[in-house]
Amino acid sequence: MTAGAPAPIALTCGEPAGIGPELAEACWKALGASVPFFFLGDPDHLPGTVPQVRIDRPEEARTRAEEGLPVLPYPFPGARTPGVPQPAQAQAVIDVIARAVDMAQTGAVSAVCTLPIHKQALQDGAGFAFPGHTEYLAHLARVPEVVMMLASDQLRVVPATIHIPLAEVPAALTPELLEARIRITHAALIAQFGLPAPRLAVAGLNPHAGEGGKIGREEIEVIVPVLDRLRGEGMDLRGPLSADTMFHAAARSRYDAAICMYHDQALIPIKTLDFDRGVNVTLGLPFLRTSPDHGTAFDIAGTGSANPASTIEALRLAWRLAQGAA
Repeated sequence: MTAGAPAPIALTCGEPAGIGPELAEACWKALGASVPFFFLGDPDHLPGTVPQVRIDRPEEARTRAEEGLPVLPYPFPGARTPGVPQPAQAQAVIDVIARAVDMAQTGAVSAVCTLPIHKQALQDGAGFAFPGHTEYLAHLARVPEVVMMLASDQLRVVPATIHIPLAEVPAALTPELLEARIRITHAALIAQFGLPAPRLAVAGLNPHAGEGGKIGREEIEVIVPVLDRLRGEGMDLRGPLSADTMFHAAARSRYDAAICMYHDQALIPIKTLDFDRGVNVTLGLPFLRTSPDHGTAFDIAGTGSANPASTIEALRLAWRLAQGAA
């Protein structure tokens, strides 16, 4: 690593009872020193399948990654029990996230890559008051709103509405919500992905994008006015488009990211195209954050069978973005 290279990436431990510790070691096996990162958590929770190098400061990860997995220790109360969260460890999981955010905001790390947490375990063990990981990060960063992007080499998608019943989507899809999602995505593609003039494809809500009002009026009453207003500011927006023709190869070549109206409209295409390598990128934070696109997988924790591909890609993408290359 040269003197002018970005700071290393903090890989937060996530839920110790899940597959996170195994993924951390698998990532070092795959990446070695090519992507400088360190594990932030309890060293004793790691399975011990790779050499471990304990460090005192994040920057040491850049010079010691060839020796083994760099670990910045954060002691937890008790041992790891794969598959069974321990309530006494919940607060330490939360504290590790907060510590990583502080490092990112002070420039000690160039990005934060988060291993999966288990919200119920944090609620039961520490009264965790946030709907999820992303909302807690936004709280720590003091930003009012963030956006979830799923990204791979083949596609980037942003769902306007996320974890709500499909029946509630039309009411939730307000002009204000859609405009905020588009603005945050557009700004992040410029600032973080290095795209000076992002091209955004915007899906319709209804089949055939409403077909001129014959199959629903959300396109006419909600989506089109927002797109027209933002086009007036110079944004390159295509749509509303029929979602069933947006994701074949030729269509994808014409845009940099797709704004979708609900969870499955966004996630089905990217998981079909690149199931194991999709990366969750949080847009709108004042620092880079990526994460694998899966959960804690308690059922296989401790078996060594977890697929590290998504976490490897999350670290690689974070490093590319930190270096100014999407």
